[in-house]
Amino acid sequence: MKMNNKQDNNETPRISGSVFQDAHAGSEADGIRKRNKAQKARRSMGLRNRLLFFGILALTLLLISVFADKLAPYDPALQDLSNAKAPPSAAHLMGTDRYGRDLFSRVISGSRASIFSTLLLVAITTCVGTVVGIFCGWNGKRIDTILMRISDVFLAFPGLVFAMAVAGVLGGGLQNAIIALTAISWPKYARIARGQTLSQKELPYIKAAKLACCNTPGILFRHLLPNIIGPILVTSMLDIGTMMMELSGLSFLGLGARPPMAEWGSMMSDARGLMTTSPWIAFAPGFAIFISVMIFNLLGDTIRDYADPKTRSL
Repeated sequence: MKMNNKQDNNETPRISGSVFQDAHAGSEADGIRKRNKAQKARRSMGLRNRLLFFGILALTLLLISVFADKLAPYDPALQDLSNAKAPPSAAHLMGTDRYGRDLFSRVISGSRASIFSTLLLVAITTCVGTVVGIFCGWNGKRIDTILMRISDVFLAFPGLVFAMAVAGVLGGGLQNAIIALTAISWPKYARIARGQTLSQKELPYIKAAKLACCNTPGILFRHLLPNIIGPILVTSMLDIGTMMMELSGLSFLGLGARPPMAEWGSMMSDARGLMTTSPWIAFAPGFAIFISVMIFNLLGDTIRDYADPKTRSL
């Protein structure tokens, strides 16, 4: 009996220690969960704040483009040869070009051509590529093979080089530059839309729509498109900055907008011979391109992160 009492006395603290350790481990696990939850909340709030901030900046650029005529302090086409190539001053914040035109006014006026042309280009490319991709993914078979091989042909060439060739054949001009860039950009959207369509077409909600006797256009645009549009819109947002650079590049090479139209790429092309004597003439439109591309790229990156559940759950 004495030995049993000794054994009981030895086992009692061991049991209470195990209970204490379990309780301590449970409290630590709760603390870790709370910290992880707080970190996720901070990340989510940070993404929302970034999205709001860059969204406001992008909206500001759009508003400047819309009200460019009212915001420009001078007539962007008004020439004053007596004040040609004047450096930045209080009267002319960015200086004047070789014809005495106010660069700040021309940069603001050029935002309409540069930004709106880019948004139009992205919209056309997204619509064309999405329609082709949905059509290929839904129908399949021979038409899918033919259109995808055509897209392979477009993707086989360097994008900007192919756009230069198409714009050169069409004869230059802003409209032809948009057509040329659309021709090289639609295959990417077609492939995304096709892959999304193939992954969605056999799901139960599509079969239910077929059983409900919905016609094919109704199924595609009322049921399928809203479920595949997310990745396509994110891709189009990420492409705005790239398209702006390519459109400005074509204008710089003389294959896009032409003088006297105020467009940032053509303004840089007009000033490339004055880099050593009057660098501010090329700096003004170049700075506008840099700021606009940076804002739209950061906005696209933020939308991509916000739309990705894996990023938000880290």
